[in-house]
Amino acid sequence: MPDGDAWYDGILRAAGCRPRVIAHCHRVRDRALLFCDRSGVADRGLVNAGALLHDIGRGISHSLSHAQAGAAWCREHGIPEEVVRVVERHTGAGLTADECTLLRLLPVDCMPETIEEKIVATADNVVRGGHEVSIHDRLAESLYLNRGIRSRIYRLWLETEQFRRS
Repeated sequence: MPDGDAWYDGILRAAGCRPRVIAHCHRVRDRALLFCDRSGVADRGLVNAGALLHDIGRGISHSLSHAQAGAAWCREHGIPEEVVRVVERHTGAGLTADECTLLRLLPVDCMPETIEEKIVATADNVVRGGHEVSIHDRLAESLYLNRGIRSRIYRLWLETEQFRRS
């Protein structure tokens, strides 16, 4: 995948993303690369690409389906599968296939598995629009989610936060 922001911005625009979504993707990328660089093990190129494209589905839908819609768009346009999986698995702390079914999404396991997928999901959780928020603020604004999902978001943040402190 190319390194230049202009290429990714062009892809996001081609998918219908508005400037504020593109700016959010850049902010998430900046935060994700901080986690990545401090991890010492994550693939920087994959984190960069996945973070910049994570909300590409917002050009199609602003609902919860945006992750699956974005993954489908990326597959149709030849984006590498490892990047597609970052896009597909970035929502919250991921969604199980059963949760996807209950939410009327495709019954696909959208749980982040790789360190790169986890880093991008966590970075997205602590960036609201163009600014960072604490995990506590993020969880406070997510009270509509059941406790198990909020707990999963917090555990994912703890796992990734260790890289920020090293």
